[in-house]
Amino acid sequence: MKPLPLLLALLALALAPLPATAAGRFTQPDAAAHPDLFVWTDTCNVHVLRDGDAALLIDLGDGSVLDHLGEIGVKRVEWVLFTSHHRELCQGFPKLAAWRAGKAEPTQLAAPDFERALFEKPSDFRKMKVRLGDAFTIHGASFVRPPIQPIPLDRTFKKMDTFTWRGRELWCVDTRGSSPGGMSYFLKQSGRWLGFTGDLMLDGAKLHTWFDSEWDYGFAAGVWALANSAAQVAGYDAAWLLPAHGPAIREPAKQLEEFQQKIYKFERLYVRGYPVTTFAGSVQDRVSRPTAVPHVWQVSPHLFKFRGPGFFPNFYLIIADSGHALAVDCGLLQTNVLDTAIAGMKQHLGLKQIDAMIPTHMHGDHFLQGSHLRAQHGTKLWALDGMADVCEHPEWFDYAAPIQAYGIGVDGVRFDRLFKSGEVLDWEGFKFTIDWMPGQTEFALCVSGVIDGRKVAFTGDNIFGDPADPQQTGHEAMVAHNSAILDEGYILGAELLRRLKPDMLLGGHSYVMPQPAAFIERYHAWALAMRDAFRTLSSEDDYRYWFDPFWVRAQPYRNTVKRGESFEIALHLRNFRARAQTHRVVIHTPTGLIAEPAVLEGTLDSEARRPFPIRLRATADAKTGVHIVALDITRDGKRQGELFDFVVEVLP
Repeated sequence: MKPLPLLLALLALALAPLPATAAGRFTQPDAAAHPDLFVWTDTCNVHVLRDGDAALLIDLGDGSVLDHLGEIGVKRVEWVLFTSHHRELCQGFPKLAAWRAGKAEPTQLAAPDFERALFEKPSDFRKMKVRLGDAFTIHGASFVRPPIQPIPLDRTFKKMDTFTWRGRELWCVDTRGSSPGGMSYFLKQSGRWLGFTGDLMLDGAKLHTWFDSEWDYGFAAGVWALANSAAQVAGYDAAWLLPAHGPAIREPAKQLEEFQQKIYKFERLYVRGYPVTTFAGSVQDRVSRPTAVPHVWQVSPHLFKFRGPGFFPNFYLIIADSGHALAVDCGLLQTNVLDTAIAGMKQHLGLKQIDAMIPTHMHGDHFLQGSHLRAQHGTKLWALDGMADVCEHPEWFDYAAPIQAYGIGVDGVRFDRLFKSGEVLDWEGFKFTIDWMPGQTEFALCVSGVIDGRKVAFTGDNIFGDPADPQQTGHEAMVAHNSAILDEGYILGAELLRRLKPDMLLGGHSYVMPQPAAFIERYHAWALAMRDAFRTLSSEDDYRYWFDPFWVRAQPYRNTVKRGESFEIALHLRNFRARAQTHRVVIHTPTGLIAEPAVLEGTLDSEARRPFPIRLRATADAKTGVHIVALDITRDGKRQGELFDFVVEVLP
């Protein structure tokens, strides 16, 4: 090649757009059109707008960008604008605080106004005793990811504010969806918009994680927000979207439309497959009839339940000819109502003794009155072995709807007998099989057997509705924070019901569902379609990493320690893939807490789960109160940042 063409070729190579993300070096999405726009990638994409030797950052990541700004001629950072509170976007704040300490003009910080408290009072969103109505939780399970220490903000933006920096006007746009107060910043240059959109949408019309958009108990508030925000962003017809993760997206209009269409289809599958908020009472039960006991109804000669208008308790009672009884679930009942009904059943229905109560799953509303039955009526409590820890020690976990969240003073229950899945219970002439039946939650069972000539299945909260309505698929809430991966949840539960072929389903909350064969088939088909819908939105090649908020978790989740003392947790790691997985987990503790070891590195075999012991010590001068400990994850060489956490309360 002649010298001139070679020079031109090298020049063209130098001016060509670099890859949108590359860890450990600056890249530029469009150096020719936007020579002062740079991207640094660590736990997220840190977007750098340069003006001379000054810069504005959008998100901060782990703060490593600060060590490299000199490479692009930047000497000072005047502002950092955060797109959301998520830790991996702001976990570098301690480094920034040290970096800016000696600067004549300290860096100022701004974030969405809706999330101010998440930045400035993060420990307020981690409770030692949760309640159903705690802010930013799904019945007590947190869906927010605040930093491990407060980040004081100099300014916050409301949903239609503007912000001017060195002659550049940025429009602040509420684009909640991946975060409850997520915000995008739009900058117009050369007649076209650049959109710094956080984790609203990733390249390929994907979502960064599912569990960040799960804001309620399967009612789709986060899903609706995603679609509405994507439509708002589409209206800008931006030249580039610059997300917080993954490659920059050039001319994103087509992807934004695809993303919205995916969400529309997803929402139709996601929201419950029966009329939960409209006609629930009309499809709850068309089988049972009243007895001589007020509000106790008879499903068949030996099977009873409560029923009333707008009344959805959890209580079935099988009364044997001997007068001994077996209860399935007992919750959402006032104890005086329960005691009055038991007295009435003893008087009119031949009841002598409730031998045992079996809760169908881990949620507190299905065994709230179990302790009362034990104390006042001598009832034993039985369950599946896999349910023991989560019901006896709900504070060890961060799952939705633990019994303590109902605020009745019961923080857990001890079981008198535990069954293995598939074990047969021979009781008073009845034979019941106790099977693991995941679905709405992993920690659930099905009691099946023949009562009064019909094969029945007590299914808890897995399936609801009217089997005669061909439009209903019957599925209940689809909630990742229940530990509810479809492959080991609803899909398996539906397959169990297909094998059992019951004549009648006895669901939670007083649902009685006869002739369910076709209903079960629709339910199974829905579970498979729901998994496919999740996969279409997943940014991971295996959607389970993207869906599951517990593939790395600490047990116990909530811990207490006195100053100068220590305690141990088990750090549980999971590999979903059919090949080995490498991991590096760095335990980030606030001042006064020390983790040993502080770094966990290794390999997990294919499809393996493993606990690793970690000891934490509180120093003699550790600050009392509730603290967040974050887990900074690198999986198979990909840095993901502080995705997960656990809680420590330091006592005097």
